[in-house]
Amino acid sequence: MSILKILLLVCSVCALIIPTKHALHIFQQNRYEIKRLNEWIKENFAFNVKHSLISIIICIVACVLSIVLKNEGGSIGQICMLVILSIVLYSNEKKQNYIKPLVFTPRVIRQCVVMAILSLVVVVVLLLNDLDPCMCIVAYFLPWILLYPMSVITSPIEAMIRQSFMNDAKKILASHGNLIKIGITGSFGKTTTKNIMQAMLSEQFNSLMTPASYNTPMGITRTIREMLKPIHQVFVCEMGADHVGDIEELMNFVHPSIGVVTSIGPQHLNTFGSQENIVNEKMKMIEMLPKDGFGVLNYDNPFIRNYKIKHSIQTVTYGVKSKDTDYTVEDIHYTQTGSSFVVCYKDERIPMETKLLGELNILNILSAVAVARHLGVEWSVIQRAVKQMKQVEHRLELKKINGYRFIDDAFNANPTGSSMALEVLAMMPGKRIIVTPGMIDLGEKQNEINEHFGTLMKGKADIVILVGKNQTKPIYDGLKKSGFDMDQVIVLDKVKEAFTYIYTHASIADTILLENDLPDAFNH
Repeated sequence: MSILKILLLVCSVCALIIPTKHALHIFQQNRYEIKRLNEWIKENFAFNVKHSLISIIICIVACVLSIVLKNEGGSIGQICMLVILSIVLYSNEKKQNYIKPLVFTPRVIRQCVVMAILSLVVVVVLLLNDLDPCMCIVAYFLPWILLYPMSVITSPIEAMIRQSFMNDAKKILASHGNLIKIGITGSFGKTTTKNIMQAMLSEQFNSLMTPASYNTPMGITRTIREMLKPIHQVFVCEMGADHVGDIEELMNFVHPSIGVVTSIGPQHLNTFGSQENIVNEKMKMIEMLPKDGFGVLNYDNPFIRNYKIKHSIQTVTYGVKSKDTDYTVEDIHYTQTGSSFVVCYKDERIPMETKLLGELNILNILSAVAVARHLGVEWSVIQRAVKQMKQVEHRLELKKINGYRFIDDAFNANPTGSSMALEVLAMMPGKRIIVTPGMIDLGEKQNEINEHFGTLMKGKADIVILVGKNQTKPIYDGLKKSGFDMDQVIVLDKVKEAFTYIYTHASIADTILLENDLPDAFNH
């Protein structure tokens, strides 16, 4: 291989680094699923072309230059254009302020190795066949093509690693014969319910919960392998699902004896395929409990209330709006710093106070109360835990940022949670500002749901900041339809711009609701 070819090889490899990083970043944000990646490419093709024009022009110029100059002159021209492309890509990358950067997990590192090998093979083959004019185009677009063979190559490896770790976790669970295992699922409310339940149960038991949003097989596996100790008496396990079969897999893995279904809605409708599939999958939490198990059901949710459980299992129900439930509430008083209410169970009336905001959190508290009482936790202990319970990060969390009052609901991206967040915002003093990129992963109903979300903002928000012109258009249309003052609607491209606007226009007496926080792949 000549010196020019070697230089071309080196420059091509350098130019491949940033596009490969971008491709893996998007693949990670699409949960390493080719189907989701295909949908993302289809939905974002025009947007990505528009924002990649400079790089695409460089690729075209490089190709034309190589053909016109021919031979060594063409190779030199290609090298120059590859250097220019690399500089442009690296310069743009340095300016990026990612909402959720690429996380170099062991899985991603393995993907990087396979991508590097595949890229090197392709580049060498092209150079040996004198296809020098293609190198800029290859450097820019090749990583997106190589995601597919990379996925095929790494999938069996990941499955083997995953199964090995899960088998290890199963052995650890089996060695804890007396461990009380509690499963929690739902379209929303899982994490907050888990945190509340942990606060109550840890007063009386040595209790472990899955941290943060560790609700996937590997997240639960990691929790068991790294955190579960012989001294633990209770394991509170959050279980997420976005495909048919997910809850069934987790139930067969953990085998909880207590199950809680907090909610069912259109969340992940895109991957579930239908609302019926979501209902059936979530309710497997109850139907797969052992015969002596205990189920807790939110009867304010119509999907749960109307579902006919196929097996005989002991269940209790709870609700805020529904009064024909086992656990309900009365005398609710919402304030800007929390709530007070009375829990009603049979003939008992137990007053509660909490720092948590809104009706949704009262529902979450009720579900945790039902489990705690089933396990014999005294009312006084429950009252203390509810009163001392800290707000859950990014879930209707009232906090100060640079002296400004924020309600951080960045994690909740569902129709019910978003609606209840608006109710909380409506109670707040000063100007009420909402910042949102809207909701995703709602299938064919996504635009309809986001438009309805826009109509709900009238009377609850004074200023609306929409992040991402394309995905927030349905919200904009809903605002307009509701008669909202459109002079108070600001559309921006980035969350960073929204914060800049707030810091220059809002006062410390105002309240800002951060509703949802989309990854970069979906923010446009």
